Amino acid sequence: MSTTYALPEDFYYTKDHEWAQVDENIVTIGVTEFAQEQLGEVVYVELPEEGQKVNQGESFGVVESVKAASDLYAPVSGTVIEVNTALLEDPGSLNDDPMNNGWLIRIEMDTEKELANLMRVPDYRKLITEKK
Repeated sequence: MSTTYALPEDFYYTKDHEWAQVDENIVTIGVTEFAQEQLGEVVYVELPEEGQKVNQGESFGVVESVKAASDLYAPVSGTVIEVNTALLEDPGSLNDDPMNNGWLIRIEMDTEKELANLMRVPDYRKLITEKK
């Protein structure tokens, strides 16, 4: 069985299955459909406060499912400028739409240079295909 995941071409991806949508220096971060499928039904999300600094590759929160708890890792360094508070009240919305309404945080990134450390669609697709 082959599952086709939504992988927008203009997003960046991490080896830990976060996605990053970049709009100038604002980066919206979420988890990929692949990650959500691996986690199963998400029941709890812990996210940072607005104004908090995050560093590339470091944990900024936790997502818990009926199967497991997983750390969330920042694709880039920066300052949290917005948190998806709807997820805190209804973490289940992450199950339904992880690539859009299920976004986690928005940060103002410190430097675009860190984007070079992230994957684009072909590399990410290869990573998740190998994991099956």
